[in-house]
Amino acid sequence: MENRELFEKAVKDSESLSERPSNDTLLQLYALYKQATEGDNLKSAPDNPFDFVKKAKHEAWLSLKGKSSEDAMLEYIQLVEKLKV
Repeated sequence: MENRELFEKAVKDSESLSERPSNDTLLQLYALYKQATEGDNLKSAPDNPFDFVKKAKHEAWLSLKGKSSEDAMLEYIQLVEKLKV
């Protein structure tokens, strides 16, 4: 399978994990997914300073700036595989 196919499979697998991952792991999955599918985060920070979820997601994705889509896909695949065990 190509990396794109493995990535799409990992995305589906992530939706049916036996246990809910920690919030930190969910943020990591989110950031890797966004980096893999959209590239660097070029969006401005959330307007509402008290929307902690949006702020955390924005910062998690921003932290991956410069990582290639391919590398983000591979890391996402590896993380989901680790969570499936």
